[in-house]
Amino acid sequence: MGSLTRGRMVAQARAQATAESSTGTQAVDRAAALVSTVVHADEPLTFGDLQESSGLAKSTTSRMLAALERGGLLERDDDGSYVAGSLFWLYAARHDPWDEMVRLARPAMEQIGEEISETVHLSVTRGEKVVQVAQVDSRYLLGTRDWTEIEVPAHSSALGKVFYAWGALPLPDTELQPLTEATITTLEGLRRDGARARKRGWTVTHDELEVGLTGIAVPVRGTRGDVVAALGISGPTPRLEDRLEELGSNLSSHAAQLSMLLRGRAPKEGVA
Repeated sequence: MGSLTRGRMVAQARAQATAESSTGTQAVDRAAALVSTVVHADEPLTFGDLQESSGLAKSTTSRMLAALERGGLLERDDDGSYVAGSLFWLYAARHDPWDEMVRLARPAMEQIGEEISETVHLSVTRGEKVVQVAQVDSRYLLGTRDWTEIEVPAHSSALGKVFYAWGALPLPDTELQPLTEATITTLEGLRRDGARARKRGWTVTHDELEVGLTGIAVPVRGTRGDVVAALGISGPTPRLEDRLEELGSNLSSHAAQLSMLLRGRAPKEGVA
């Protein structure tokens, strides 16, 4: 009898363990289904959409969605609907950084274009070169030009100077080409220019690439706080030369927001 009782107890324990394991697996499967539904949807989904499609109780759906939000797998947009969370684009940014960076930067670039009306640029480094990966055109006829197809010497570009000033690109060990009379052509001059840029928070070129062209740029920081991109604007010197402080501050605010996105944190309300 005792032996039989012990046998039943072992069987019951095994059955309970199997049930618990099944329940745990089922919870993971349900959570994965919620994430999959959101990721494959053509538009953000409401709580009601997800509760209905999953067939789960409202309380269960609520608990699972909250857990998925905490884990960064889902997040809610301004309307409270669910979209893919920061982990998805953070992973993409690490494995396909330039395409994802452009996607994240595009809204900020378009907003800058709306506010300033000048050409907006985003550049990254590839090896020892600075490459422009996105552009929003100026609203003015004078100033519209596609710089993505043009190789610009980094020392004569506000975007390139960002990478030198913040140590994301080693200073050149070759002769610096004078493109205009205002171009910086010595390493010492480039170092001094970088020190001034770090102090104020932005770089500037004033007639250094082309006479009559001014550029301003700021650093964008990645997941480890390192400079991974430069965000800038360019336009005719007469339109920009008296607004450098204003424009530098505007760019810095947008770059801070983009940096937070790249680090996987939602920007605070009110940050422009």
